Formats: sequence, C-alpha cells, structure tokens
Amino acid sequence: MSNHLEAFLAGCNIVAIHKNNYSYGMCCAWAQMVDWDRVTVLLGAQSSTAKNITKGDVVGVSALAKGQNHIALQLGEGHSDEVNKFKDITTEIHGNAILIPGAKVMMICEVMDRLVLETSPDDYFLVLKVQSFRMDDKKEFLSAHEVLHP
Repeated sequence: MSNHLEAFLAGCNIVAIHKNNYSYGMCCAWAQMVDWDRVTVLLGAQSSTAKNITKGDVVGVSALAKGQNHIALQLGEGHSDEVNKFKDITTEIHGNAILIPGAKVMMICEVMDRLVLETSPDDYFLVLKVQSFRMDDKKEFLSAHEVLHP
C-alpha cells in the first residue's frame, strides 16, 4: 500500500494527557476542526495513548510549528507506558492536559465522544470540545511531509 498520508496537507499534532501515573502522548496527522469548538482526531489502536483516553478526559492538543520536527519524531516512537516520550521535551501542564510550548496552536480539549468506526474498527475516533485555544500567528504549521522527508 502506498503512503496516502501525503494525499492532503497533514499536520503534526500532539495529543497528550497525564493519567494513571503516566504521561501519554502521540503524534497524530489525522486531526481536523469540524466546528468552531470541535476537533476530531483518529488515533491508532496500537497506541497506549489512544487506549487510555476515555470520554470525559481533558487532553492537550498541540499543532506543532516548523522547527519542532524532533518532538514529532520522539513522540512517534515507542509507547507511553513503556518509555518516557517526554524526556527532554519542555511541556506545559494544565490539570491532566499536556501541551507543547512553542507549538503553532495549543488547545485544551474535553473528550466528548470516543468512537470505534465500523470502517476502521481498530482505531479510535475522538470528538473533542475545545476549552481553551492559543495560536501564534508568527509561526508556521509543521507538516507531516516535512517530518517524513526532511
């Protein structure tokens, strides 16, 4: 199967939460604003982050900026319950939500729905309600393409 990740402009978005004595985080290219205060993300079933996020949780979502490639690569490796993915990464903590300072966009979101789609039964489709939103207009978004093809 060819790499369809490049079919659309996909960003590098970090979804992160501190829960059950672990700091869970992953890089997610499949994220989209679907309303003024709603975001959806598709997280793979193999991810310990995805497995541990439940309806009602409050998570951090950071859309990385150009120059944060190393963060995307580090959070894309391994599983949060096996390694400290946040080692040597500066974070900003709000309750249980973990944000990445310097990101283009930083949001704190409540998980409104955690769905398993019939067409993608091994993944988790989260619907998030934005509680707070910060954007740095001076920064540019980091694309998944830039991380995969430096």
